[in-house]
Formats: sequence, C-alpha cells, structure tokens
Amino acid sequence: MNNIVLFQPEIPANTGNIARTCVGTNTRLHLIRPLGFSIDDKHVKRAGLDYWEHLDLIVWDSFDEFLEATSDKNYYLITKFGQKIYSDFDFSNKNDEEIYFIFGRETKGLPKEFREKYSEQALRIPMSENVRSLNLSNTAALIIYEALRQQNFSELN
Repeated sequence: MNNIVLFQPEIPANTGNIARTCVGTNTRLHLIRPLGFSIDDKHVKRAGLDYWEHLDLIVWDSFDEFLEATSDKNYYLITKFGQKIYSDFDFSNKNDEEIYFIFGRETKGLPKEFREKYSEQALRIPMSENVRSLNLSNTAALIIYEALRQQNFSELN
C-alpha cells in the first residue's frame, strides 16, 4: 500500500486536495500533529469535497509516535534537499510492502536531523531556481502517480 505522510501540515486547502488524491488513488493519508488547522474545518472538507468520509486517514500525535509505529517500513522523503530524482527510484512494490512518502511543512520542510538520517531515501523533483518549492498538493499528486504508474495502476480503473 502507498502512504502519504504530511509532517505538521499548515495549509488546509493543501491537505484537502491531497486527501482527495488519496481517496482517488486508494492511498492512506497520515497527518502528524500539530496541524495548522482543524481537520473538521470547512476549508479542508471543501477542498476534499464529499470524498473526506472515504479517506483512509491516520492522525498521529507526534513524529516520534509515527516513526515508532512504522520503523520497519520503506520511507521516501520528498524534499528539495534530496540528491536523487524521484523518477529514478523503483516504486513497483514487488513484495507488496508499504511505501511511505513523507512531506514536510509548507514553510519549513522536514526536520534536518530526519533528512540527514534518511538521506539515501531523500528524493527531489527537478525545478528551476526561480521558485523555492512547488505546491505541496501538486507535489504529492506527482509523486503518488509516479509510484502508481510503476505499479501498473494496480487496483485502479
């Protein structure tokens, strides 16, 4: 199973859009507190439209709690500091292992110590120097669809 992990997301519309992508791709969404908004907030639900009730969602109280529960999983950090390009990785998931794509906060990214610990799994999306980063929800969609493409869009119509 594919998983998208949002570390302390700050913008409700991004999370709502990612939630909709998760529902549409049978991807589990993990939110790591603190959140910059309430998940009951009308903005999140509006961005997710009427799909929010179908979302496979896990909310974690802390990053440590998430890491402890998933320590034996395949992590891929999506960060502008990644040395490897996301499309160079094999996400075909031949052993049906869970894959976790971890995204940082919109304003500060992932903690430096975490990026350093998992630097071999830190992936980036090529972009010009004219922008600091791409929109979080666009980036999540790009990453999950690359993984699904490699997995032959398993279980999708």
